[in-house]
Amino acid sequence: MYKIVRKKELNPSVTLMEIEAPFVAKKAKAGQFIIFRIDEMGERVPLTITGYDREKGTVSIIFQKVGFSTIALGNLNEGDYIRDFVGPLGRPTEVEGKKRVCVVGGGVGCAIALPAAQAFREAGAEVDVIVGFRSKDIVILEEEFRAAANNLYLMTDDGSYGEKGFVTVKLQELLESGREYDEVLAIGPVPMMKFVCKTTEPFGVHTIVSLNPIMVDGTGMCGGCRVTVGGETKFACVDGPEFDGHKVDFAELMSRNGVYKEREAQVTKDHACRMEAMGKALIK
Repeated sequence: MYKIVRKKELNPSVTLMEIEAPFVAKKAKAGQFIIFRIDEMGERVPLTITGYDREKGTVSIIFQKVGFSTIALGNLNEGDYIRDFVGPLGRPTEVEGKKRVCVVGGGVGCAIALPAAQAFREAGAEVDVIVGFRSKDIVILEEEFRAAANNLYLMTDDGSYGEKGFVTVKLQELLESGREYDEVLAIGPVPMMKFVCKTTEPFGVHTIVSLNPIMVDGTGMCGGCRVTVGGETKFACVDGPEFDGHKVDFAELMSRNGVYKEREAQVTKDHACRMEAMGKALIK
């Protein structure tokens, strides 16, 4: 069992939790992920590691409450326990040997972009960060990004905060101005990552994306997280989650990610809490 030692609501739909998991914290690196399970009947859900404290033995995760399991996790509080917290899984972000990088994060994907930016900075790279949100009221981790970046560019779709426009608008502007990068790392919604790659491709800039396909066991055995990269089948859990974005088959990825959307919505709608039902029965 793994104890929730800290909980913070970053905005109405995004939550930060710090989990007591000393063995995971001991080995965790930027870019890796965990798989949690709330109870014995729960589904396995992958979440990228946002941070870790080796001395305290804790691991931080940030998640958006959009499906059955993430909503259930968000309903837990400090002092509660979850059944499984497995990791660290996947390959860490490759940060060595780069002089200047640009980290691009979109929405809740910024939770993954932050540790990558921090790791690049600690490795001695000059780090530009571009983060994008729909509007000011859902901006997260701004101060943390300012501390990690040499230059931070904050974008909102509606212009309510920072600069107006998508992250690709700022990235295009920087590349056209002559800014040179050893690497661009894009993390966020699949369409955003796809268009970041389309933006960098004409400039010949090496671009890495962190993929989030459907995943079950996280060990490469189930094959659920398979993606096509450079015409070859890869498994995001063991070969990734980071891949060369110019080689990813984004159309296939988006199609596979949407397979269970209707089923997930139906499960969330029809779910009846067993504890609430027991309580009502006792009252009667």
